[in-house]
Amino acid sequence: MTKVLVVDDSLSVRKVVERALAGRQIDVVCAASGSEALERLERDAPDFVVCDVVMPDRDGYEICEFIKGHPRLAHTPVLLMSGIVNDEVRERAARAQSVGILAKPFAADDLIRHLDGLLAQRPAASAKAPAARGTPATVETDTPVPLDTTPVPDGAAAVVAQFLTMDGVQWAVLADREGFVVEATANAGVDADVAAALSACLAESSDGLGRELGRGALQGVILEYEKGMVVLYGVATTGLLAVGIAEPNVLGKVRYYARRALPELARAM
Repeated sequence: MTKVLVVDDSLSVRKVVERALAGRQIDVVCAASGSEALERLERDAPDFVVCDVVMPDRDGYEICEFIKGHPRLAHTPVLLMSGIVNDEVRERAARAQSVGILAKPFAADDLIRHLDGLLAQRPAASAKAPAARGTPATVETDTPVPLDTTPVPDGAAAVVAQFLTMDGVQWAVLADREGFVVEATANAGVDADVAAALSACLAESSDGLGRELGRGALQGVILEYEKGMVVLYGVATTGLLAVGIAEPNVLGKVRYYARRALPELARAM
């Protein structure tokens, strides 16, 4: 059975990949850090590696370079994931001999398409492995595939209501920075007023952290809990958007839609 090592410090990303590959005769093993990835590589010798670029201890480029310099693993393809894909990232990925870059956030179908492509090339890649050591990868995998083509509706109420049509989303709240609800949509059992008030407290502390550390204004926060996630975005300078998620596989779709919807929400603040 084909074995894929997924390296990302985000539990939600690892879960998304695991679910995407479930039932495809692929054994998925995960690592939450660069150090854990090195241990997994030695122990499990995966057929493919999908690795985030930015991690707390070792970055994805280092992991890729380690693999390409390893006598037993040098033939292993490495697909890097990055929230930023520009010329510098592409150049560093090529130097590290990655097979390409997968732009985050990504759709599960996008990842599957890339892995299927690598599986199809596997026999040819194995035969040419010695010659490929010194040649930068030329496989183009850094074109992001849209996660959702649903148009952003006019008006804050319609924008917020759209979140609840996504499987796995439990509630969405647009509030001011004082924690008062502007627009909200929620399943039964969720108190939108409480969600707005607590989200405002979190936004205030996050903004303070950004100011003190010189990181600027709040852009977004993803909180992972035992029973789901909360995604928080700053809306202009006076508002915030909070979305409650029960299923991690909808995270990419929520983030993609939220970023497109922020200008429309800002008009309501």
